[in-house]
Amino acid sequence: MLRLHDFTLSGHCHKVRMFLSMINEPIELIEVDLFGGETRGEEFQVMSRFGALPVLEDDGEFVRDSNAILVYLAAKFERADWLPTDALGRARVQEWLSLSSRELADGAARARAATLWGGDYDLDACQAIANTLFTRMDRHLDGRDWLAIDRPSIADLSMFSYTAAAPEGGIDLSVYRHIQSWITRVEALPGFVGMPAANP
Repeated sequence: MLRLHDFTLSGHCHKVRMFLSMINEPIELIEVDLFGGETRGEEFQVMSRFGALPVLEDDGEFVRDSNAILVYLAAKFERADWLPTDALGRARVQEWLSLSSRELADGAARARAATLWGGDYDLDACQAIANTLFTRMDRHLDGRDWLAIDRPSIADLSMFSYTAAAPEGGIDLSVYRHIQSWITRVEALPGFVGMPAANP
């Protein structure tokens, strides 16, 4: 069985758990003590030399980075419905995977970390990055249901977790009506699982 080294409140981990639920593939979850420093230990760094979560373990192989894991899982289980095989469709998905690793991570994800856990980030700068991204994303979604192609893809899942959790970083999503509608569509997908609120 696949094993996911996981931290429940991580958006990076959540997107992987969500995808596995949507494609109905079982997973053994192994909770990692992130704040206790477990990712800095030697045993963990054998799996992930950069000490980052999540890590997928599959038959003795380790795949790190949430977007790489999404691509791996879509390929492993031959889910072309979630990751297109044509060149243009694949590129459109990759555009959003890149945005989730840069602007979304540097903006909404870091704003959330700064707000909830005192992460050493410039909160105003992170919120500004997030709002710039969300303004452009909202325009992109005007007249579209999904981010990359004409159906849900791993691009949507990659962008979802930290976008939906942006209010935990002090970012107001109410001004982005197309993003709000998109969030509702993702939440309505079969197998959807939400990320627990950090302060329920």
